[in-house]
Amino acid sequence: MEAEQHNFTRAWTLLFARLVLGLIFFMAGFWKVFQLGPLEHARKYFLPFADTFLPVLSLWVVGVTIPFVELLGGALLLIGFRVREALIALGGVLVLVTFGHLLREPLFNFSGHVIPRLALLIFLLWCPRELDRFSLDAAMVRTRKLD
Repeated sequence: MEAEQHNFTRAWTLLFARLVLGLIFFMAGFWKVFQLGPLEHARKYFLPFADTFLPVLSLWVVGVTIPFVELLGGALLLIGFRVREALIALGGVLVLVTFGHLLREPLFNFSGHVIPRLALLIFLLWCPRELDRFSLDAAMVRTRKLD
């Protein structure tokens, strides 16, 4: 019984971590897609790198795509669907953002932006998926077992 209680506590831990990270990315993506706009996001945050070795077309493509990845990845985390895939996509966003910051400023302090998100992301990827009982993924597995 104690092991079951421990797993239940771990399920709540995963839920809270997943919801917080999901909200962070979903709200950032929502703002970038529906308020700032994907084109303006690319123009404001990615085109300043046009004076580097990066091709301008790649800056446009990545700058316009990231808001949608954040929006969709965050939404998937919030409902707990395709969690692993969402985490991997959002991890890619963090790598790209880190690369960009470090390209401009090699000693960039990313403890306030990247590290908290990365810590939650790594924690969620590290934890066994079957412990995330409060996710749509887990509900789908339970439903398949009943069939």
